[in-house]
Amino acid sequence: MREGEYPIVSIPDEGPAVATTPPPGAETPVRRTLQSRLVLALAVGAALAALFWPRGDGGREIRPGGFLIDAAGRPQPLARELEPVTLLHFWATWCPPCITEIPSLVEYATTLRDGRVGLVLVAVDDDPERARTFLGTAEFPLLYDPDWDVAHRFGTRQLPETHIVVEGRVVDSFIGAADWRDPQVRARVQKWTATPPSAMP
Repeated sequence: MREGEYPIVSIPDEGPAVATTPPPGAETPVRRTLQSRLVLALAVGAALAALFWPRGDGGREIRPGGFLIDAAGRPQPLARELEPVTLLHFWATWCPPCITEIPSLVEYATTLRDGRVGLVLVAVDDDPERARTFLGTAEFPLLYDPDWDVAHRFGTRQLPETHIVVEGRVVDSFIGAADWRDPQVRARVQKWTATPPSAMP
């Protein structure tokens, strides 16, 4: 070997190169772990929703406190407006399903006015004048919940919602708009109007 020259090192042929990354769509331990965590998170979320989503079964006690606002802008305790059986309806003029539902609700509630069954309309985060103009009637109490305070005490997170309140307990709830001309919907109310409060479980 002459000075300044370097030895030639031959590299053995190891065959065709092998890909070091998995083909598209192939599962890897990391991918399987992420999928497992996603499934677990969805399952936990569904369980929590089922646990905390408002429902009427069992009779939820109303949390004390909280005031609504009357037409004169004065604080008004809700308890003052409750009948032995009350349809407590949370709605707003900015809520399209509310606008569709409320005429049939008012019509149905009119047939129930016997001194023991009442309807209380609570406009949530709404303009009082707009709500009064839309209803166009003082036949039923109209109160205002500007900050969702009382609505949240009833577990209401969306509009519209109607709760059947019997002697201070929510015994059933309609989540979303209901068709108050539907016999099945009316039967859920009449179940409680035909039951004396003292006979409630």
